[in-house]
Amino acid sequence: MFEIFPDRYVWNLSANIALSSGGEIAEILEACRPLLDAAARGDAPGTEDFFASWCAVADRQVELADEYEAAGRPLSAGTRLRRAAIYYQVAERMQARDFAPRRRAYTDVLDAFERSVRLGGENCELVEVPYAGTTLPALFVRAEGADGPAPVMVHFNGLDSTKEMIYWSGIGQELARRGVSTLMVDHPGTGGALRLRGLTAFPESERWGAACVDYLQGRDDVDPERIGVMGWSLGGYYAPRAAAFEKRFALCVAWGANYNWGELQRRRREREGENPVPHYWEHVQWVWGKRSLEEFLEFAPAVSLVGVVEKITVPFLVTHGENDRQIPLEYAHAQYDNAVNSPKRELKIFTRREGGVEHVSADNQPVATNFIADWVSETL
Repeated sequence: MFEIFPDRYVWNLSANIALSSGGEIAEILEACRPLLDAAARGDAPGTEDFFASWCAVADRQVELADEYEAAGRPLSAGTRLRRAAIYYQVAERMQARDFAPRRRAYTDVLDAFERSVRLGGENCELVEVPYAGTTLPALFVRAEGADGPAPVMVHFNGLDSTKEMIYWSGIGQELARRGVSTLMVDHPGTGGALRLRGLTAFPESERWGAACVDYLQGRDDVDPERIGVMGWSLGGYYAPRAAAFEKRFALCVAWGANYNWGELQRRRREREGENPVPHYWEHVQWVWGKRSLEEFLEFAPAVSLVGVVEKITVPFLVTHGENDRQIPLEYAHAQYDNAVNSPKRELKIFTRREGGVEHVSADNQPVATNFIADWVSETL
């Protein structure tokens, strides 16, 4: 993993997210170099400095994009706007919930992303999935070369990611090249569903999974019998849970095995493993809609796949990096070993020889996106 901040995993993870999303190394270094002293103060204390530095780099990309667009160069403008959205997202993700500029930065993410897709003519449709009297924001990437209805994967977020981050990972593009569409969803507890609509998470992911299936089965470019589900990080809990109880899903992928996330919170309290974001305990309370740390810790054991993966009756892929510092490797083996009713199950551990050894292969995401896309296209 690219590590510019000595012994500061959370900060380095953010830099790697920017790199793997399509950020430019020179711009990432420009944002990071002034922050070395701030990072040394700990995960949380310097995050407002982090915000200012990354947003400054993002703001300049927007200014340049405006100049390109005014000059009649939309493709160049779109490229700059993509990087602006990435940098705003990285800045926003690192902040405390009550940090006032965070909401503006998230709006900047959405604005820059929409403009980048539109000006760049990208294969990405911004859609809304009807759900519980409101809608879930989502992105639809269409299968390439499909003459009729195509298979599709529903992709869930993790604890602190968004649909835009999924898009930037390249998984939708790799699946599209193989004839499979992708629906990337900001479901309860994530992205715009949490930030703009106040929808907090709950363990029964099959509820929003069912809404996604309903939506997709109403599209004439989707094969209603070939809808799979996948998720990364905490989505490695959400997707298997959905596949276990929403039987219309035809396939499942856990990109990072989250077998017993509730039990993991006890281990985190004992300082075992790395946190994905600063202000971690505040963040999990926000995501799950809990009013105190005590309430969250009492609730957390409900977020578990113990006794659940046995109910998965469709093909099931579990992937994990051998050096994942957030989710123990043992959870990948537990997920795979207990999915005894899957007709086709596979456990893929990414090694140092291959790359992609960190959490959800943040150090080398194409390793994971290519493997997963191949497996899905061969299976679905």
